[in-house]
Parts: sequence; C-alpha cells; structure tokens
Amino acid sequence: MRSSPGARIAGAIVVLATATTVAACGSGGGGGSATGDGSSDGALSARASDAATAADPSATPSPTRSYALSTAPRSIPSVRTHEPARGPGWRPGKNSGVVLAKGSDSLAGEGKLLSQELKIAYRGTAAARAGDVELALGGSGSGAGAAESYTLTTGDGRVRITGPDRAGVFYGTRTLKQSLRADGVMPEGVVHDSPARAERGLNLDIARKYYSPGWIEARLREMADLKMNTLGLHFSDDQGFRIESSSHPEIVSAQHLSKAEVRKILALADQLHITVVPEIDSPGHLGAVLRAHPDLQLRNASGKATQGAIDISKPASAKIVDDLDREFAALFKGPYWNLGADEYQALVVRDPEASYPALARLAVQKYGAGARVQDLTTAWTNDRAAALKSYKKKFKVWNDGLFRGGIVKANPAFEVQYWTGKELGARQPQEYLDEGRQVVNFNDEYLYYVLGQPNAFVYPTGQRIYEQWTPLVLRGTKPVPAAHEKQIRGGVFAIWGDFPNAQTEAQVAAGIKLPLAATAEKTWNPDKPKLSWSQFKALDAKVSQSG
Repeated sequence: MRSSPGARIAGAIVVLATATTVAACGSGGGGGSATGDGSSDGALSARASDAATAADPSATPSPTRSYALSTAPRSIPSVRTHEPARGPGWRPGKNSGVVLAKGSDSLAGEGKLLSQELKIAYRGTAAARAGDVELALGGSGSGAGAAESYTLTTGDGRVRITGPDRAGVFYGTRTLKQSLRADGVMPEGVVHDSPARAERGLNLDIARKYYSPGWIEARLREMADLKMNTLGLHFSDDQGFRIESSSHPEIVSAQHLSKAEVRKILALADQLHITVVPEIDSPGHLGAVLRAHPDLQLRNASGKATQGAIDISKPASAKIVDDLDREFAALFKGPYWNLGADEYQALVVRDPEASYPALARLAVQKYGAGARVQDLTTAWTNDRAAALKSYKKKFKVWNDGLFRGGIVKANPAFEVQYWTGKELGARQPQEYLDEGRQVVNFNDEYLYYVLGQPNAFVYPTGQRIYEQWTPLVLRGTKPVPAAHEKQIRGGVFAIWGDFPNAQTEAQVAAGIKLPLAATAEKTWNPDKPKLSWSQFKALDAKVSQSG
C-alpha cells in the first residue's frame, strides 16, 4: 500500500531520529556504494537530504547515493537462490533488535539466541523498526514452503526471516549470522533457501572413545551453523558402554555420560533443531555387554568365543538387549532408532552353517528346510524392532545387516545406512534401491574418519568431499542412477574410534572441521559449487570463527 504525503513527511522525521541505526546499515559486502567511501557520514547526509526534500518538495535535492546490485550472501552451505536488489544491506546497529511477528511466539528461542550472537536487543513480539531483524512463521510466500525452508528479505534497513516451521526460520538466522561474519553485512535482496536432502549430519562413536559433554555440545553448535540436523550416537560397542544404565548398571564403562548429561545434550540438540539418533548395535558389537555376561557369548563349533557377538539362540540374549533398547528409547525421545545389525561375526566366515552348527539347526527348526544362519539373524533384527513397537520409532540399519535372498525378509520399513562395499558378500546400493528402501549415504570412501587409520582407511579431506562426492555416490566413487534421487535421504559424516588414543578431542575437532563443512555444502545445495576449494576453505575460516 502506498503512503500518503503526510505519512512520507512523518517517515522523514523518523529517518532523522533513527540516523544512527540507518548509518549502521552502510555499504559493504553485496551492496557496495557507487561512491566507494562506505562512510556512515555519507549515508547520514544522504538520508537527511532526502528527508529535507520530502518536507519541502520545492527544494532542490542533493545528489543521493546509488548502489550496485547486491550479490548473494556468503555462507556455508551456500544459499540456493538470491534475488539481488540495490541498497546498503543490513548491519546491526546500537538500536537494532530481534523481534517476533504476531503469532510467532514459538520462535522465542531462536530470537533470543540470535540476539545473543549479534549482541543486539531481544524485544519479543513487537512491531519491527528500522534496523531490526523480524522472525515470522508462515506468511506470504513461505506458508506453503517445504520443511526447513526459509525466505530472508533484506531491505528498508531491516531483515525479515520467514519459514513454514521453526527449523527453517532458524536456518535463516544461520545465513544472516554467517554473512555478517564473512563480509560484515547482509546483502540487500531476497534469499529463498531449502535443503536438497532431508538428513544432513554427523555420526559419533562414543563407545570406543569417550568424549566429554562439552565437546559433544560444541559439535552440536558447529553442526547447527552448518544447517545439519542429525547426530548419530553410537554408545555401545566391544570397547565400552558409555551411558549410565539403570536396567543393567553392570555393563557401564568407568568413563561414561550420566543421564543428566545426556538430557542436557538432548535439550541443546532440540534447541538447535538436531535430531539425535541413538544406536545400541546388535547382535554384533556387544563386547562391553558380554564382558559382564559371558554366558551369552557366541561360540563356534570348536568352542572359541566370537568377538562381540551375542548368541542369538538364547532367550536371555534377546531379553538383555530389549531391556537396554527400551530403557534408552525412553531417554532418547526422537523419532529414529538405529538397530545396528552390522558385522555379526557368525556371518563373516565362508560357511556360517559349518562354523556355527547350533545356529544353523535352530534356523531350520524355526523356519524350515533351507533356512540358514542369516535367516535367524534377520529375524533377530526384526524382533528387536518389534520389541520397541510402543515407542513408535523409525528404524535404521547398516547395509551389511540386510542380506540377499533368504527365507526371512527384513522389515521393509528399515532405512539403510550404506557405508561399505568391502565386507564379505556386501551388496551393491542398487539392490537396496530396487527394493524401494530409503538410503542414507555413509560412504566409507569419503565420509569415514577412523581414528588410527586401520584397515587401509585414511583420514578424509574436505577437498575430496567438496570436489568429488555427492549423495548419489553411495559406494566407492561411482554414483547411482539419478532415477533414485528421491530415495537417498542425505549424507552423514562419521567418526569412529578404532584406536581411541590416536587423536585427542581437540585433534578430532580440527580434523573433521573442513570435511564436515564440505558434507554440509553437498547435502544442502545440489548445484555444483561455485567457489573453488581454496575459496571455500577461506570462507570457512571466516564464518566459523568463535563468538
């Protein structure tokens, strides 16, 4: 709606009264001044001249500043689209504040966090003024948007961020924060942004290497600034069980997280729109549990104990795993649960039926002639999911926990975390996609940070991920056909603690920094990166500074 002449005169008075805030929005970044001086005094005199002309139309106007078309804000991940405009852009001034649009009270957490980060006031639900950042749910152009999408509009000396959900608005605040870090200004214009992939994250093995709560919380903040939304937490393995347990305290490692510490981590994750996916891997990788329950250890035909493997023929084995799963499903209230299911050592030998005849006999007894150890193992994984039915979880499994053929079929709803093609009998990604399964990319060629670099693993580099990998590259270096695009939910960078003392916490944080940023870029924006690696690396150094 156009303003009346009287309103324009009143507006001129407001401009003069708020000159300090306007001056803080001077040229820089994407909205450079044609004069090139960038001085706030120039902006103030130009605004004052405009105000005087509005008050006295007969006066001869002084020359006003002009601006080049803005360029897109610089952030990691890069924004999908930006509509350029002419203007000085936005910078926080001493009178700036964060406000919430009417009906957007649920954004209070996002607003308070942004105000702290930008060191400006938080005024809650209030009308936006010159110099402000306004956060809003819904609204024109965003109400029907995709999940986690947002629109960020910069103009008239203010910023407005809208989205269909809190996560989208939050990601808009990350773009604003990073643009200010990169160039000191949020460029004029309109950003329309949304993730290409639904799942973008980090998987952390705290079972083999203990990480302090503060370190984990720092990774959550790092992920949030990169618009990542998933943290996998692998807390049970042969080397350790790292969270306090009330159902089986005898299995817990000396170094572990208390439930109070976990709840604090979960609360921060929720604030930052990150879903935590817990994992108690079974029927393999249970060494820490079996040390306290050696009677449940799987043994081969010669009586030799099989590392990390529980004897799935024993009812007590199912009971202890179900006890733990139910206990921690109540603690981790998110929608996902990782059943693990990988590397059950009874199935990595050439002839499982000969090596484990007791399992082979039970398979035939339960499922008929022709049944094999893999059928018993598949049934185990299905049964663990069934035991958690009342918790209404969506289940994930590692790709080598789902077998080719067989009499017993894995639950068709299991989502596949594809990590390797190196295991004995490993199936190509195409098989899972042809089954219609949803797949998350954990490609160990690019995304596996394995401490100590055992078994020919090398620490992945951000440059290699940035220049070569995409979510379609599920195994090795070859992408799957683009026809399966919609089945690939995203990609996750994984830290594994095979040799826990190979690096300190600080070294791990430094080592994953660029690979994590590259993974974030490639899972958010499907376009080929516009920046060279050296440019991307330099940008990361700016936008990830502390503070």
